[in-house]
Amino acid sequence: MAFTEEERQFHEKTIQWYLENNRPPEHIRPELDIGCRLDGQSVTIFEIRPDWQDRTLTIEHNVAKATYIRTQDRWKVLWQRSDLKWHGYTPMMYVSSLTEFFHLVKEDDHCCFFG
Repeated sequence: MAFTEEERQFHEKTIQWYLENNRPPEHIRPELDIGCRLDGQSVTIFEIRPDWQDRTLTIEHNVAKATYIRTQDRWKVLWQRSDLKWHGYTPMMYVSSLTEFFHLVKEDDHCCFFG
């Protein structure tokens, strides 16, 4: 079941807060930036960089993902391994809020998200 309009607006504001507080300084953004996408029940954080072969193109590299499980009222935390598949973040598989997910990614105690 998709988010209600009210839930979606709340999550979009939370995403905006995260980006405002975690994006690199403006002068660095052409070389490295961070984006966030709300798609269905999932929020994905990704890095944005110029393509190393053609600097006129940009590439996105997934960093972390949280998927809302409505029946459990919690978010499942995932990270993308070198096999490019999403795996559960075993140090903390679930969080209670999107804000908690963003804090977990920022701390990155096990170097799974940003390395």
